[in-house]
Amino acid sequence: MARIVVVGSINMDLVTTVGRRPEPGETVAGDDFALVPGGKGSNQAIAARKAGAEVEFAGAVGDDVFAGELRRVLHDAGVGVSRLRAAPGPSGIAAIVVDAAGENTIIVVGGANSRMTELTAADLDLVAGADVLLCQLEIPLPTVLDAMRHARANGTTVVLNPSPVQELPAEFWAAVDIVIVNEGEAARIGSALDPIPHVVTTLGAAGAAYRGPEGITLSHPGVRVEVVDTTGAGDTFTGALAAHWHEGPEAALAWACTAGALATTKLGASASIPTLTEIEAALGRR
Repeated sequence: MARIVVVGSINMDLVTTVGRRPEPGETVAGDDFALVPGGKGSNQAIAARKAGAEVEFAGAVGDDVFAGELRRVLHDAGVGVSRLRAAPGPSGIAAIVVDAAGENTIIVVGGANSRMTELTAADLDLVAGADVLLCQLEIPLPTVLDAMRHARANGTTVVLNPSPVQELPAEFWAAVDIVIVNEGEAARIGSALDPIPHVVTTLGAAGAAYRGPEGITLSHPGVRVEVVDTTGAGDTFTGALAAHWHEGPEAALAWACTAGALATTKLGASASIPTLTEIEAALGRR
């Protein structure tokens, strides 16, 4: 069982389903609404835990009505929350619109995630003792960089999902062992990915591709499912890949592609993440 520490974001997702997403200036009638705990960090932590890893989460919630539920959803999934701090003000939120085809539009407001500006000694000790550090870019970049540098200094493998995509200094990329991007992110980041030892690119319904040291390449085809909502599928892929990286890139891709596909069959982010049993069944291992 891999020991993973996620340093990242946690949000409450405000999910509205519609027949089609509105054009600028247009109002359309929605079909349904739900409050679903999410955030890339939280989603990936829960996905890694459900895929079989031991997971601890370092992040921040606010002091608002969403804070308790956000903490509970991690705890109920079996993710350690001893390093989940409370910050004055609102928790992070994401306003999500999902259309009839399962495609989504998302607006994220950082809230408490934006106020996570430093790591404590206890946070850093947790990172140093893990097998894998998993990070995203929904908390302040200096905090992410501090976590990655500390991981590197202590032999912890650094996995970065550089989303939302933004300009990053060379020192940032130098601290990464494995990067996970989608096709659009890969195109925007470009040659900055070249020095990174392991690059995994998700291809939507077509699966995923891997480029390793010395030009080694692998791919895994997509898993056919009936798509309901693509929200959180990439996070589920990332968490599952981190959980099974110790089995090697080929096996990790199979786990991740299967988990990511299953996540599209239900509405919401954290609520749609498949269990280890479900992933194993889809892989034909049960």
